Amino acid sequence: MIILIFFLAHWFLSLFFQTFFLHRYASHKMFSTHKINERIFHMLTFICQGSSYLNPRAYAIMHREHHAYSDTEKDPHSPYFFRDVFQMMWRTAQSYKLYEKRLKEPDAQFKGNYPEWRLIDYWGSTYLSRILFGIGYVVFYIVFATHWWMFLLLPVHFMMGPIHGAIVNWCGHKYGYANFDNGDKSKNSNPLDFLMLGELFQNNHHKRPNSANFAAKWFEIDPVYPVMKFMHWVRIIKLRKPIAG
Repeated sequence: MIILIFFLAHWFLSLFFQTFFLHRYASHKMFSTHKINERIFHMLTFICQGSSYLNPRAYAIMHREHHAYSDTEKDPHSPYFFRDVFQMMWRTAQSYKLYEKRLKEPDAQFKGNYPEWRLIDYWGSTYLSRILFGIGYVVFYIVFATHWWMFLLLPVHFMMGPIHGAIVNWCGHKYGYANFDNGDKSKNSNPLDFLMLGELFQNNHHKRPNSANFAAKWFEIDPVYPVMKFMHWVRIIKLRKPIAG
């Protein structure tokens, strides 16, 4: 039971800070917040993503490119230009590394207005940091696992971020339905979206990229949006647009 709780906590906390901090804040600036809060969110993203920590600057640049070139040859991770999800993610990782290591300068339209914390971003991207987190996961399983099959979950912990990215980038542009004609192939993959905390409402998001609520229809639920509304209400963050509903 402890192992399953740990697994679910890692899955959803890692995913929450990916969508809340990296996607909705770093990439789109859907809300503003005090610099102290930004640092806290940044640190929590590092802790919760652990061995698959994603640099906010590199993430934001790539995501802005994705919106600008959605499902064209210049899209860094459209599933329509790759044979399978593994090839797509390999190419995505190569593009990400160029921005993470600052080996490539992005176009001016994609630069700036993203959180940077040089110490955390450097350390979180080192092999040593990723290995230490991995060792921590293994030790936790050795101490608390009660069945051999539980160790089969460990690879998911090691690659949590890329797994989330593969599901969203592949499924969100191949499977589901579309509420809007966005000129691309973005889809809403409901009801699987609940497991991805709103990230699979890709069609809605591409239509309204600056809306903090990824849901659009009455039967769609973005579980992160109520959390953001509460944080807005208690003045931890300030939503970019007036709250609807």
